[in-house]
Parts: sequence; C-alpha cells; structure tokens
Amino acid sequence: MANNLKGVASICALLFTVLGGHSANATDKDLLDILLANEKITQEQYDYLLGKEKMSEADKQELASNDVKVKLDHKGVQFETADGDFKFNLAGRIHADASYSSGDGYVKRGTVDHVEANDGTEIRRARMEFLGTFFRDWNFKTQVDFADNDIAIKDLFVNYKGLGFMEVTLGAQKQAFSRELQESSNDMMFMERSLMNSLNGPTVDRAIGLNLSRFGDNYTTQVGIYGETVDANKENNRADEGWAINSRLTYAPIQEKDKLIHLGVAGNYRVPDAKGQVNDDPLKFSYETSHMSNLKLLDTGNIEDINNIKMVGLEANALYGPFTVGGEYTHMWLDREGGKGNLDFDGWYTEASWTLTGESRMYKKGKFYHVEPNQNFNFKNGGIGAWELAARYAEADLNDADIVGGQMSNLTIALNWYVNKNIRFMANYDRVLDISDSPVTKADGSEPNNLDTFMMRGQLYF
Repeated sequence: MANNLKGVASICALLFTVLGGHSANATDKDLLDILLANEKITQEQYDYLLGKEKMSEADKQELASNDVKVKLDHKGVQFETADGDFKFNLAGRIHADASYSSGDGYVKRGTVDHVEANDGTEIRRARMEFLGTFFRDWNFKTQVDFADNDIAIKDLFVNYKGLGFMEVTLGAQKQAFSRELQESSNDMMFMERSLMNSLNGPTVDRAIGLNLSRFGDNYTTQVGIYGETVDANKENNRADEGWAINSRLTYAPIQEKDKLIHLGVAGNYRVPDAKGQVNDDPLKFSYETSHMSNLKLLDTGNIEDINNIKMVGLEANALYGPFTVGGEYTHMWLDREGGKGNLDFDGWYTEASWTLTGESRMYKKGKFYHVEPNQNFNFKNGGIGAWELAARYAEADLNDADIVGGQMSNLTIALNWYVNKNIRFMANYDRVLDISDSPVTKADGSEPNNLDTFMMRGQLYF
C-alpha cells in the first residue's frame, strides 16, 4: 500500500509540475490530503500543489499594475492602474463665440481706407488634451488646438514630482508671469483677457523651457528659463533663438474656502532672437475689440532693434464668500540699440465679481478657477446652476518716444451661467471709455470713443 501511495504521489507531483502548478480541484485535494497525512509530501509541497504558494512582492505589484480602473465623469475619460502608478486622462474644450460691434464707420488714421469690426461667429477654441502619469512621479500633458481651421500645439511638457521639495517641468508651457495669463481660458470670468495682456501675450505666453516650482500650503514660487515657441526657425541664416528668464511668487496670508487674500509679484527678462523677433514673431503690441472683430484700436506696429525686454508684474486679489475683487499691473522697459532710446509701456486692470447663487470661486496654487455650482441646472427638478456677475476696468499705454501705439481705457461687464461642471454660457459687453492716438479714427478724424462690443460664448470643457 505504501508503495502504491508513493507511486501515486510521484505521478501527482509529476502531473502538477508539467501543468505548472495549476490549482487542484476538489478530488485532487482529497488525494493530496491523504498524501500529506501519510507524510509522503511536505506541507510546502502541499501548498504549492494547491496553488497556495505565496507570491513575491514583485509578483504582487505586477498583478496589481495589470488591474486597470476606467472612469468617466466631468473630468473626461480616465484610466488608472490599481496601484496608482500609471494614469491617463482624455480631456478637451470647445468655445463657440458670436460677436457684434458698433465699430463700422472707421478709417485708418490719416487715410480714407475703410476699416470696421467684423461681426459673426467662430470656434474660438477647440482643444484636445492628453494627460498622464508614469511610475507615479512622471507626468505629461499634450494640448492641441484645432480652432481657426488649423492645428496648433499649446502645451507639450513633462513634469517630475519625485523630488518632493520641488517640481520640474520641461517642454512647451506657459511662462511664469501674470495670474491672468497663467489661468486657463476655461476659468476666466471674461471671454477675453484684459488690455494689460496686450503687453504680456506677445512676450510671456507659451515657450519651450525649464521651470522649477515649489507649491506650499499658502505660497508658490516659480523660476524658469525659456527659449522660443514650438514654431521652429526654418531659415538657415540668423537662426539663433532668443531666450528669457522669469519668476513668479505668490503668497496668501489668508486662505480659507470662502476667505482669501492673494498677493503676487513676477519679473521677466528676455533677449530677442538673431532676427530681432520675440517668440518667433516681430515684436508688436496691439489690442482688438474681440478675437472675431480684427479691429485693432491699439497697435504699435513692428518695433525694431530690440536689445532686451525687462518686465515686472504685481498682483492682488481678495475673496469673501461669493465676492471677489482685485487686479494686476504690468510695466515694461524696452532697451533698443542704435541710440534710438528706450521705451516704457504699462497696463493694468481691476475687476470684481459676485456669484449671485452664493458659490465661491476656487483657488489653488496661486490661481483662481471657475465656479462649480452647488446645484446643477435641471429643468425638471428646478436646479438653476450658478450665476456670476463680473465687471472689469482696464487701461494700457503704448505711447512712448517715437512709438505711437495708442492709449486706451475700457469697461467690460460679464454675466456667466454655469449650467454644471462642464457647460458654461457667457455674455460680455465691452465699451471703450477713452482712447487717444489710436491707429483707427472716425471718418471725421476723431477718436473711436464709445465703441460698443457684444460677445456671447457657449463653452464645453471636460
């Protein structure tokens, strides 16, 4: 009998070895119990043959990493491994605009050439975003815009958080300057950025570079060095790129969900490329009544022989429940070659908002984000979403020395309806309050004061 059992054990062991240790069924277990009781196999062999052998930590991690969770919510389509080491998120936005302006009877200054603000509709933005994480600490973001029936790369960078005390971001990204410019178009209270951005947009918007940042509980610090945009210089001569270094610091001495004080300061220094261009374009500052209109009420034209650009920006904002108030200021110094003299330009704005339905704007890492309604709009159940009323006064001065770009102030009023976390409707009214030295005049040669612009937007973002 003992010999028979020994033979059976040998056969079972051989069988399970050939099968790679496949888990035994109920009948096999009875047999193995007999073999174990008769001490023909060890406890270790018994556990192995039943498939109960403990997995190594590496095997456990590999098994866990193969378990992928898929989620679809207001943030888009999300994939994540069970251990959180790998993630992928598909996001995007669509901004569909309509605009109308009273500015039709204008001419170019000193001529009889007719110019006017174009009225109509457009897809202001149509973007797809791909975000992900590799090995927990490595993140990436790719954002592509399809508006204007064209393809343009916006963000394209890799971010590393593994150092703990600092984040490192490398690639095409927004430079470290200006809260208004840093904030996403999904989150702005107004359809377009302020007059002040006529200085910031051409100089400190997106570029390829290296950014070092640290985000504390109530402060942020950033410093970065940047080249030009993703549009490479394809000419063979004088193709050396320009470069810039800039930094932004913010501090919130009071930071609660419904009470906040935000303070910030930023600086920028840029050297143009070998052709005297900045961010792959001739340097010029201008302001159009809307993205659709193409009517430029301020315009310096191309500024030549630039040696370097120096800028400083100041920020201050306060939030109390559904109310916000604040503003920014930018000053620019242009150092020119050839004894042409330096140039000073500046711009600023102040704004205030009131969320009529009581929600507070969100704030994180030195930036404000859009309102999330306490109750989504629902015609059947009576939800009204969130409603926000905002106003902004802004000025810009683009006149200095031989450059006459114009000086202007305007008032913008906005009414925003946040239907839910993904859909928003916006209505803006903009009025030119005062303007001088504009490149555009009325037919009688007077300044285009009191020009009115009406804009509306339907926005989907996820």
